[in-house]
Amino acid sequence: MQTLVTDLLVTLAYGVVGVALMALGYVLVDVITPGKLHEQIWIERNRNAALLLASNLAGVGIIVVAAITASDNDFVLGLVGATAYGILGLVIMAVAFLLLDAITPGKLGELLVDPQPHPAVWVSAVVHVATGAIIAAAII
Repeated sequence: MQTLVTDLLVTLAYGVVGVALMALGYVLVDVITPGKLHEQIWIERNRNAALLLASNLAGVGIIVVAAITASDNDFVLGLVGATAYGILGLVIMAVAFLLLDAITPGKLGELLVDPQPHPAVWVSAVVHVATGAIIAAAII
């Protein structure tokens, strides 16, 4: 029973870190999106904004999973690693978004609020997921 309680508390701690990092990812996507992200997704039903946010959250999740896996059952290392690598991943995703925006025509942030689906958003979404995968591979 002691092991079950310990495992549940460890899982809770990792869950809190993962949710906090995803919340930070939400804030970052909201900053780069003109207007309010929650209105774009839940009221306007904007697929572009939803796709970019979903890819950001998936990228963060990939990083957190890799950090937990690489911790080799060392709880403190796993928790610190998940937090540190998650923050680093978000910074790298933001930089990748800015670089992609700089080298492509138009403003990527404006495309996110366009009610019509835009292929550039798919490219940006893949950059988020690929960045998460690259960081995960570096961790493992």
